[in-house]
Amino acid sequence: NPTGPFNNLGVPGAKSFHLLAPGYGNLGNVLLGLANPYFVRMTGSTPDASVLDLAVTQSPSFFSLWIGNFDVLGYAVSGGDGTDPITPSSGPPGVGFDQSFGALIATLTASGAGGVVANIPDVTKIPYLTTVPYNPVPLDAATATAVNGAYAPYNGGIQAALAALAGTGLFTEEEANARLISFEASATNAVVIEDESLTDLGAINPAFAGLPQIRQATAEDLIVLPASNFIGTLADPNNPLSVNGVAIPLEDKWVLLPSEQMEVTDAITAYNSTISGAASAAGLAIVDANNLLEQLVNGGLSSGDFTLTSDLVTGGAFSLDGVHLTSRGYALIANEFMMAIDATYGSNFEASGNLVDIGNYPTNFSPTLQ
Repeated sequence: NPTGPFNNLGVPGAKSFHLLAPGYGNLGNVLLGLANPYFVRMTGSTPDASVLDLAVTQSPSFFSLWIGNFDVLGYAVSGGDGTDPITPSSGPPGVGFDQSFGALIATLTASGAGGVVANIPDVTKIPYLTTVPYNPVPLDAATATAVNGAYAPYNGGIQAALAALAGTGLFTEEEANARLISFEASATNAVVIEDESLTDLGAINPAFAGLPQIRQATAEDLIVLPASNFIGTLADPNNPLSVNGVAIPLEDKWVLLPSEQMEVTDAITAYNSTISGAASAAGLAIVDANNLLEQLVNGGLSSGDFTLTSDLVTGGAFSLDGVHLTSRGYALIANEFMMAIDATYGSNFEASGNLVDIGNYPTNFSPTLQ
């Protein structure tokens, strides 16, 4: 492994509380899920040092800190299936975001260091979650009729449940209609998805235990990017009727539901309030990354001869994984950091012509395209 000290202590996948965690760079903790193999390469002879420890031992006079994306990103890109939960705002340092971030700022500024921080963009708007349409299923008339026939017992069960529970307030007509499955001869049929937020009818009446919590997706649902290679495949290679997304509903991991999106955006709002408050109290510069993503989504951001958008491939800002930026996208962000430092500390990155030309950094398409 290379030896330090390292000026760049950015650790891929790190969450806010990880920066405080002793042993996060200890090789012996990797298989236990308590360490990050990327950080293992940085700790050297001090394997139990935290990321923050390695930063403060260098007595920095200035620092940059952009942390919190992974506190919500893992939940979002896993379709909110619970395998990578959102970091709670509350809780002590090393557990909750608020106090973890506060501890980072307090420690980094304790000796008078200046710095710049960035807030968290709304990750529900990255191309990983906005590229795959909710209605990508092409069917001819014969196939649509066959699929509708297969779902007829389910649709009948939903109608029977609605009639049986009428007047109880336990199952509404609005939900019943949303749960009915219907396909047509079209190139734009919606996929069928699992939705745990729907009423568990079997829990109300065992007679309805055979009615799964499924529905067809709407424009409000976000389908994850890898689903583009999964929808339309066969769950059983020997059964041509077992089409994923049609006969076989997409599991939770493939779809970020509206209720799950709200969990993500609520967390980001809380995180950004904490970041803004801490930066203001410490007199630090702040980059509004959340607003930058909004601009990429809504028309794009221009720099020099180029305009970047959030579109996958052709937008230029995001790499092909739909999550991370391209080199050109990061160049744009670097300029934003320098301009924020200028605004807070009176430096002259921009006035002296030291902002970078984003055209010198590659993206996903021909440099002749702007």
